[in-house]
Amino acid sequence: MFQDDGSSSITSTPLQAFPIMSLSPGFGSAYPWLKELKSEDRGLYLIHLLLASANHVATGSLENANITLDQISQLASPEGDTMQRIAAYFTEALAERILKGWPGLYKALHSTRISLVSEEILVRKLFFELFPFLKVAFVITNQAIIEAMEGEKMVHIIDLNAAEPAQWGALIKDLSARPEGPPHLRITGVHQQKEVLEQMAHILTEEADRLDIPFQFNQVVSKVEDLDIEKLRVKTGEALAISSVLQLHTLLANNDELRKKSAMTPNNANGVNLQRTLQMNQRTLGELLEKDLVNGYSPTSHDSASSSPLSLNTSARMDSFLNALWGLSPKVMVVTEQDSNHNGSTLMERLLEALYFYAALFDCLESTLPKTSLERLKVEKMLFGEEIKDIITSEGAERKKRHEKLEKWIQRLELAGFGSVPLSYYAMLQARRLLQSYSCDGYRIKEENGCVVVCWQDRSLFSVSAWRCRR
Repeated sequence: MFQDDGSSSITSTPLQAFPIMSLSPGFGSAYPWLKELKSEDRGLYLIHLLLASANHVATGSLENANITLDQISQLASPEGDTMQRIAAYFTEALAERILKGWPGLYKALHSTRISLVSEEILVRKLFFELFPFLKVAFVITNQAIIEAMEGEKMVHIIDLNAAEPAQWGALIKDLSARPEGPPHLRITGVHQQKEVLEQMAHILTEEADRLDIPFQFNQVVSKVEDLDIEKLRVKTGEALAISSVLQLHTLLANNDELRKKSAMTPNNANGVNLQRTLQMNQRTLGELLEKDLVNGYSPTSHDSASSSPLSLNTSARMDSFLNALWGLSPKVMVVTEQDSNHNGSTLMERLLEALYFYAALFDCLESTLPKTSLERLKVEKMLFGEEIKDIITSEGAERKKRHEKLEKWIQRLELAGFGSVPLSYYAMLQARRLLQSYSCDGYRIKEENGCVVVCWQDRSLFSVSAWRCRR
């Protein structure tokens, strides 16, 4: 596999023996040699099969897509190693994309699917507990609010994703210890599930009563994309802060049929050179993916228009929403978003970006929980699996997971009239201390343009930025 200098040898790679393109439908599920692959060979081969399958789906070659998906099914498993697990969810997403071409079949297969609110709440709490990303965002957000609200007697906080009372419970404690005394605090929570808001109101009201802080909680049952700004009830004389955690990207969905058709059109330029090889002396899926996955393509190096940091995917809803928030004149607005480009116009572009991003998240869980962990299975299937499915299968207004890189959010917020607020040394110190408290040492934090990016190893995953109205 490797030459004397350590580089991979294309001519000697075992991948040359993998008959990806020579299989015929007549083979069925009889691939006994697949079961004999070693873990590293299997992971490498799964990546190639996923790329081949996505290319067949994108170009409308469903017979070949069926063959590659059949092969993947022999290797992938939601209970296996990291590559087997992630392949299982990407395979399911690709298959679902094909099925959407037959609406009758698709609807019949999904007719009995029930989404339980209690399970959705549970899996998001598990994400909060198992990963440090939201905890870091909450620490930084709270510190930015405390610094912006120094001396203010009437404070109003709008939480556009009011799902976790721990954040505001910690802020209430900090405000109660202010030398000048606590302010009158009002929190407006926005969430699509009423029971989540009711639980948050109960917990925070009890905490405020215990600390003798004047407090009011205003509930707004709504999705962010359907939010009526008037219901936020911003009053004259209040110092306003806004917190948006993993919400703004949903506003990028446009019902643009022209773009939808363009994304669904077969594009041979998305083809994958399956003879490219990867070095296999890597310990994590993230490291494996870093090794020149596709000929001439990597998520940080390709030059497609939709991924350029200088080009924005425009959205009238996003522009309108940011303008409305600017009109509320917040003293500070803190935005947390996934730091990856999953808003490309082509299937292959989004699949490759998603592979990098979710590979890192799956690696995080691999380093902290056993393969049989029920909590791990729930997060991977009910959260990551559903996000992958949305990124891969959906087009037009239907696709909600339109994550973008920090540089695009900076550009978009500046165009809306916001100015960046550099995060303080103390906020960074708190974030770093929090990461150091985790048992695994793969988490990193870095400053970028006055903002914070939380990473797994060297892969950027979530960004936190603070903003103010620029008049």
